[in-house]
Amino acid sequence: MKRLIVASTNAGKIREVSLALSDLPEWNVESVPDLPDIEENGATFLENATLKAAHYSRFISDLTLADDSGLCVTALDGRPGIHSARYSASANERNDRLLSELAALGPETDRSAAFYCAFVVAHNGTVLWSVQTELRGQIADGPSGDFGFGYDPIFLVPEQGQTLAQMMTDEKNQVSARGKALHQLRDFLASR
Repeated sequence: MKRLIVASTNAGKIREVSLALSDLPEWNVESVPDLPDIEENGATFLENATLKAAHYSRFISDLTLADDSGLCVTALDGRPGIHSARYSASANERNDRLLSELAALGPETDRSAAFYCAFVVAHNGTVLWSVQTELRGQIADGPSGDFGFGYDPIFLVPEQGQTLAQMMTDEKNQVSARGKALHQLRDFLASR
């Protein structure tokens, strides 16, 4: 059995990776054990994912996957960007803050946004593979949907007419930035 250690304690991320790799039974997906954290001081999503993957893979004998992802909102000059996870204390507070900031700009404000997801696989401190993907959409007027996590309830995918949180996981993985990255990760692991 091959192991892929995901450098995250986020249950939603672990579940999405496991589901995306479910047709690769030789790969077992596990969360990272309790290890020393690393400061995410990169200037881009890909830099932060690379820092994390290289760092955690030094402590683990298996392949290590790290990601950095976030939401960039046009009217907010790209914020929250690489600080998406730290924009407020909880997911609900982050969503409320973002919606409040957009509301303060007025009803005619450009609500376009993009989700970015960077994946990096490393082994023994060396990067073996990386990818960055994106999904363009809009910030909804308010949260909607019970699935997903993070900013999913307020990120509207115009082509689907739904927020990411209104989509079932398999639907979401077809269109989301993380889903696109997971598809490419699956191809990479299938070739190993």
